[in-house]
Order: sequence, then structure tokens, then C-alpha cells
Amino acid sequence: MKISVFGLGYVGCVSAACLAGRGHEVIGVDVNPVKVDLVTQGHAPVVEERIGELTAEVVTSGALRATTDVAEAIAASDVSLVCVGTPSAANGSLSTEYLERVADQIGEALARKESRHTVVFRSTMLPGTCLDLLVPILEKSSGGTAGVDFGVAVNPEFLREGSSVRDFFDPPKTVIGEIDPASGDVVARLYEGLPGDVFRVPIPVAEMTKYADNAFHGLKIGFANELGSVCRALGLDSHKVMDVFLADRKLNVSPAYLRPGFAFGGSCLPKDLRGLVYAAHRADVSVPILAHVLPSNEDHLQRAFDLVARTGKRKVGLFGLSFKPGTDDLRESPLVELAERLLGKGYDLKIYDANVSLSRLMGANREYIEGRLPHLGQLLARSVEEVLEHADVCLIGTADPAVLAALPHGGGQTLVDLVRIPDAEARRAEEGYVGLAW
Repeated sequence: MKISVFGLGYVGCVSAACLAGRGHEVIGVDVNPVKVDLVTQGHAPVVEERIGELTAEVVTSGALRATTDVAEAIAASDVSLVCVGTPSAANGSLSTEYLERVADQIGEALARKESRHTVVFRSTMLPGTCLDLLVPILEKSSGGTAGVDFGVAVNPEFLREGSSVRDFFDPPKTVIGEIDPASGDVVARLYEGLPGDVFRVPIPVAEMTKYADNAFHGLKIGFANELGSVCRALGLDSHKVMDVFLADRKLNVSPAYLRPGFAFGGSCLPKDLRGLVYAAHRADVSVPILAHVLPSNEDHLQRAFDLVARTGKRKVGLFGLSFKPGTDDLRESPLVELAERLLGKGYDLKIYDANVSLSRLMGANREYIEGRLPHLGQLLARSVEEVLEHADVCLIGTADPAVLAALPHGGGQTLVDLVRIPDAEARRAEEGYVGLAW
């Protein structure tokens, strides 16, 4: 393929050299003539493992060249990768100045081109940037329509400085946000044969994936460092603790707990988080991440209450009450907390949970619920239908098949989904369906 790469910083020069190394014909484009001269002479503009040798090799073979001329690069290529910087301001806002400038220049060049060209943004940008800002600029400058006269895609990079060449050829995944299938096909061909799953998704989803990755990486580093600081204060070897932690690939280093849903609860997580934060404070160790996990959980629970409040309806049905499906454990269940808040605000509440029967509750479990919902017996319904007949708003806190089978489609009842029921994606288009975090 004939490719132009705009921006010859880390991402751009690595992408250009690696694509050229895969047999594509690549033109690097940059406003800085020093970078262009370096590439022309076979030198990489950045210091990075393997990039120097690879750049020299592909320039010598004629697979990679560089220019400052945007029109020339667009005329000589079929697809453009935009890899310019998106620096942040002191307040965290994203600067799109370079993206806007390049989009305008590419659009002007497209106005003089007859064959279809695909513009692929690799720069990190917030969801909405491409469709709401850059596509209108491209359309205005070119006089064409995105998805018809030219293609548009977002293709975030997952390259780590220091190992980016290796990461390019062995990616964890390839993400393609496409404005139309033809645009996505062009991007997919760039990486054909490379390992890793390929995700072809809506453009805003692709834009968000880079933020999800980097936020989690930062969270992991902060978590490890806070835990290490607590361990040190308690006289423990943090690396030995983390060796044990990392050995668990079923729950700790895995997809477990990483699907958006309702707040967490139960007899372990809240108690142990409180205990760890207390131990850190006693040892005079600041742990802002760990200290804010429970407040974050509280905020998420409040979101569910707010969704009910916004309906203006007072008759509420709650499906599910226990901390975990298939059990009757009510201790620190977020559904119990939600029920308590609703009752405290005067809502008329009915609850159905097939596993919860007041007569069978005992010990600490019974003690806990008597302190939180002393009139539980009057709130519990004997069937799903009893709750549906009562409620104008239904809170779905369980994936019990009997509950799911009885849920109405459309109509006057509002369904607030706390667990992402199996047909959530289809229901999102229905009137009255509200997902908590999707």
C-alpha cells in the first residue's frame, strides 16, 4: 500500500519505519525540516531500540522517504496516518491545535485528488474529537463527504517508548474505529498477519480505548506503590507480597471484576479496604487511591438512586437483594443499601429475591438486615409478577432467569438495569430502559 505518515515523533517515525519494513511504500511528513532531513539521510529522529537500524534499512531500500510537502504526500499515497501530538494544558484539557491544522491541510489536498483516500487518526484524542471536530474540518476543506468521497478511521497505538518497534510487530490488539466498512478494510490491511485480536468498532469507542488502557496502567502503578509503602511501614517485603498477588490469574490478573456493573459489597471487600486504609493511616502512610475506593463505590451506588429519582415515579420494584446471586447473604449488600435509601426518601418499595426468606435468615446475616431493613418481611414479594404489578420503576439487580423472562419490553414501566442483562444492547433502543453504566 502507499501510505503517508503525518508527524515524525515517536509514534509517527516508528509507524512509518515499521510499515515500510512490512513492504509498504511510505512517505513521512513533518513541518520540521530537521526531522525530514534526518529521515532522508536514513537516521531516525528519535532514540529507540531497533528504530535506527530499521530506518536506515527501509530508507536505503527506497521503501521510506520524507517530505514537508503535504500535497505531494497526499497525491502519492492512498492512506494517511495522522500521528501528531495532542499535548494537555495545565488544567488537563486536550490541545487539538496540531490535529486541526493537519486535518485542514489534508482536506485541501484531497480537494485536488480524484481517487478515494483514507485518513486514519492515530493521535490520542477524547471521544467525539474525530466525528465532531476533525471530520467537519476535512469535509469543509475538501468539499467532500466522509465515508463517501474519502474514508476516515481512528487507529489508536499501543506502543511503549523503549520497546515500540517490538510492540508494533507484536501488538496486544489492533483497534479500528471506522466511519464505514471500506475505511476499516483499508486499516485492517495495514496490519494483516500481525498477532493479537482485531477490534472493528465505532469511532468513539476506538478513541476511548487508549484512555481506558492508560488510566488502568496508572492505577496499577499507583496501587502497587501505595501497597508497597504500607508494606514497608509494617516491616514487610512488598515484592514478596506482590509475588503471591500476581500468581492469582483467576481473579487478580484477569478480566475478573473489570466489567462495569453495580457497586461492590459483601462481608469482605468493604471491611478489608477499611482495615487496610486504617492500618496505613496508623502507620502515617498516605494512600489516596486506596482511601478513595470506598467513596468511589458510594458514588456509583448513588448513581442508581439518582436514576430512580429522575423518573419522578414513587412506586419502585427491586429484583435482587443479596450480595451475591444464588446466596442469601445480605451483609453489606449494595442492594440493601439502595433499598434503605429509597425507603428513607419515602419510596413505595417491593422486593423480590428467590433466595431471601426472612424465616431462613440467621446469625450475623439476620442481625445485619434487622438493623438496616427492620420491616423486610413487609417489603418482600412472593413472585416476580407481584413486583411488576406494583412498580412503575423496576431496578434489576439480578440475572435470575425467572426475572429476566418476565421483564416487559417498552411501555410505561422504567427498567433500571444494574447488572447489564443479556439483551441490554438490544434494549438500549427501547423506551424506558436505562443502563447504569452503559
